[in-house]
Amino acid sequence: QVQVVESGGGLVQAGGSLRLSCAASGITFSVAAIGWYRQAPGKERELVGSINRVGGTALADSVKGRFTISRDTAKDMVYLQMNSLKPEDTAVYYCKAVVRGIGYWGQGTQVTVSS
Repeated sequence: QVQVVESGGGLVQAGGSLRLSCAASGITFSVAAIGWYRQAPGKERELVGSINRVGGTALADSVKGRFTISRDTAKDMVYLQMNSLKPEDTAVYYCKAVVRGIGYWGQGTQVTVSS
């Protein structure tokens, strides 16, 4: 059984930083493409960024220059480093692992940025 778990959310002031972590059991991230998504109240879930199996990353325009995605192969973890946070970054952040065309979602972690 595959489980994906996010952690690291919390409350931070505007301009601050947070690092979200994504871990999984039942799969290894070395064969997965990982996407970070977020969903703000009343809005649709949107893709924040992704990292592919060979470590290539892509980020949404709204977070470029502020967020980075990385992977620790030794720990089999994926991270979303969020800097210069803005109130509009407030959302539940989700990690999705895609393995052989099947997507596995985590339960999400809340990020709240106060102004």
